[in-house]
Amino acid sequence: MSGELPSGVVFVALTREGVLLARRLAKQFPAASVHALQRYGEGADETFSETGAHIRGLFSAGTPIVGICSAGILVRALAPVLADKRGEPPVVAVSEDGNVVVPLLGGHRGANRISRTIAEITGGTAAVTTAGDVALGLALDDPPSGWRVANVDAAKGIAARLLNGTPVGLRVDAGDAAWIERSGAAFVAGATPAVIATHRHIAEPGEDFILHPPVLALGVGCERGIDAGEMIQLSESVLARHGLASGAVACVVSIDVKADEEAVHGLARRLDVPARFFSAADLEKESPRLANPSDTVFREVGCHGVAEGAALAAVGSAGRLLVEKTVAGRATCAVALLPGGIDPARVGRARGHLAVVGLGPGAPAWRTPEATRLIAVATDVVGLQLYLDLLGDALAGKQVHASLLAEEEARVRKAISLAAEGKSVALVSSGDPGIYALATLVFEVLEHENRPEWNRIAVQVAPGVSALQAAAARVGAPLGHDFAAISLSDLLTPWEEIERRLRAAAAGNFVLALYNPVSKRRRTQLGRARDILLQARPAATPVVLARNLGREGEDVRTIRLDELDADKADMLTVILIGNRETRAIASGVNRWVYTPRGYARKAGSS
Repeated sequence: MSGELPSGVVFVALTREGVLLARRLAKQFPAASVHALQRYGEGADETFSETGAHIRGLFSAGTPIVGICSAGILVRALAPVLADKRGEPPVVAVSEDGNVVVPLLGGHRGANRISRTIAEITGGTAAVTTAGDVALGLALDDPPSGWRVANVDAAKGIAARLLNGTPVGLRVDAGDAAWIERSGAAFVAGATPAVIATHRHIAEPGEDFILHPPVLALGVGCERGIDAGEMIQLSESVLARHGLASGAVACVVSIDVKADEEAVHGLARRLDVPARFFSAADLEKESPRLANPSDTVFREVGCHGVAEGAALAAVGSAGRLLVEKTVAGRATCAVALLPGGIDPARVGRARGHLAVVGLGPGAPAWRTPEATRLIAVATDVVGLQLYLDLLGDALAGKQVHASLLAEEEARVRKAISLAAEGKSVALVSSGDPGIYALATLVFEVLEHENRPEWNRIAVQVAPGVSALQAAAARVGAPLGHDFAAISLSDLLTPWEEIERRLRAAAAGNFVLALYNPVSKRRRTQLGRARDILLQARPAATPVVLARNLGREGEDVRTIRLDELDADKADMLTVILIGNRETRAIASGVNRWVYTPRGYARKAGSS
C-alpha cells in the first residue's frame, strides 16, 4: 500500500539501548523526536520521569507513538484513555533489538506503515494483523497522501465483501487509483456496492465507499486584509453549487503578492491543504486559457487573471478550468481539474518560512521539542559552523549554509533570502535567539530593507534555554531573585553606556549575568566591571564561571568576586555574579549557589 509516513512520530525509549535504536529510527521519519527516561536522557530530545503519564499525554494529544519497549507497557499505560478508535493516533511497540514490530493501535491511521518501515530498517518482522492489509494488501480507509475518505464507516463492509469474495465494484472518475487497482482485491465491473474515486460530492452514498483524490486546484484572489471567513464562505458555496467535494481540493493557489494574506491561509487551513503561489509572469502565461481576462487586473498586478490563472497554472496543460471566476464581495474563486491528480509540492511556491531557532547551550537534551521540530521540517539550515556542528545527524538531507563568526548580517540576509524563495529555513543560534543573538538582527534587517518579497515571509522565533539559565541550573539557583543581563562587548554599544548599566545594576542589587566578558582584543572590561560591583557588594560575593555549557569541555566553577579577572573567562564563558544576599553553601559533597527570595522570612512571620 502506498502512502506517506505520519509526521511528528515520538519514539519513546526506556533504556540506554532503546535510546540508541530510537535515534537511529527517528532519522527516517519526518519531524520525529526521541523521548527517554531521565536517567537515559543523553541524546534524547525530551526526558520524562513517569512513563505511563508521559505516554498517556502523548496519546491524548494525538501524537503518533513508537515505544521501544514491550507491548504490555504501552497497553497498560493507554488502557485508561482508550475511547473512539477512529480518533486514536498510531501506536507501535518495537523490541529493543528491532526484530519484532507490533502495530497496537491506529493500524489504518499509519501504524501499519510505521511498522513496515521500521521492519525494513531493522530487518525485523512487522506483525501486521489487519485483515485487509494481510489478505488484500489494501487499506481503503488509509489512502495515500492527499486522498480523503468521505464515509469511513463504509470501509468495514466493503473490506468484508472483498475478503469473502462477494462482488464489489470500482469506479474511478478522477485520480490515480493504481494503489487500489494493483492490490490483491478482485473488483467486478458494474457491481454494487462500489469503491468510487471521484471529485464530485455524493450526498447519499448508500453502501458505496467514497474516496476523493487530490485533483482540484482552488484559485483565489481578494482585496487586501479581508476576513478569512469571507473567503471561506465564497469557496465553500462555489464548491457546493457545482457539486464538487472539498475533500478533492489538493491546494489553494493565488498570486505571490498574496502570500502573506491571512484570508488565503485561513482557507487553506480550513481545507487542510497547502497554499501555493505564482508570480504574475507565470499567471500571465495562462491568459490564452482564461475565461474572464481583465485589463483592470493586469494594470494592478501584471496578469490578466488571478483566480482563474492560478487554478490553471496549478493543473498545467493537462488540466482544464472547471469553474470560472466567481466574485462575491471582495473575494474571487475559480476551480480547475487535473484528472490524474495534483502534487502540491510541484505547484508554484510555498510561502517562505523563517524559523529563528535557539539550540540552547548545546546538549540535545536542552533543546526544546519545538526547536527540534522546526529543524526537522526545514529545507535549509543557516548558522555559524560551531552551532551547525551541534546538530549532527539532524542536518541529514538538508541544504546547510555555514558562515563565519563575524558574518552575522550576511547570515541573516541569506536566511531571509532563502525564505523569500519559498523555502522553509531554520536560522540557528546557541542559547535563546532573542538574547544577544540573531532574532533582533532579523527584524532590524527586515525593517531597514522593507522589501516586499521579504515582508511576505512568515517569521517565527523559537526560544531556547539561555546560557544564564543553564549556568544557574548547574550550580543551584543564583537567579532566584531579581537579575539583569549585560554584555561587556563594546563593538555595538559604547563602553560608557555599558558602564552606566553596570553601576545601575550594582546600585539596584541585581544578580548579574555577564555575556561576552573577554575576547582576544578586549581584556580590560571584565576587571572594570568587577571593580564597579565591588563598590556595592562584598568581596566574597559568589561568582559562577560557566564555559562550554552542554558541550565537550564543559567547565563550571565558583569563585569570589575579588578573584575575578580576564584570565578566568573567554567568549564561550557566561558569568553570574551574586547580589548582596547570594550564598554559596556546602551540602554534603555538593556545592551550591543560591539567592534567597525571602521565603524563610515569610515562613517565620507566619
